[in-house]
Amino acid sequence: MAVVKARKSDIDLLARLLRAEGEAEGEMGMLLIGNVGINRIRANCSDFKGLRTIPQMIYQPHAFEATTHGYFYQAPRESERRLARKVVNGERFWPAKFSLWYFKPQGNCPPTWYDQPFVSRYKAHCFYQPSAEECESVYTTF
Repeated sequence: MAVVKARKSDIDLLARLLRAEGEAEGEMGMLLIGNVGINRIRANCSDFKGLRTIPQMIYQPHAFEATTHGYFYQAPRESERRLARKVVNGERFWPAKFSLWYFKPQGNCPPTWYDQPFVSRYKAHCFYQPSAEECESVYTTF
């Protein structure tokens, strides 16, 4: 059962994001990126207050660099749609289970990002989750 509302066009949009942001990280990397996006919709805290839909989350200003590149605008493949449906249906994976941020540094992962603690690295991406004081809802929405 979906944890956020998603029409076919939303699944396609999310699938395009997963590919554009995480294809080099394989299926698990794309799933982790999807977890962060779904967490942003569900948490309603920090920089993500008021996000309720997949398009709002993806097109939030400065949220995803991939939306500024042409690869993002290519049609999704069925394999990416399958991954998008998994995260929309609530499948969560560590280290993105409660994460609201990730990024791909050139070197080591810094201990904080947007003042939030480092969780772990998956391949080239570093994941960060808020403290319970900053965003309790990210821990209670599922």
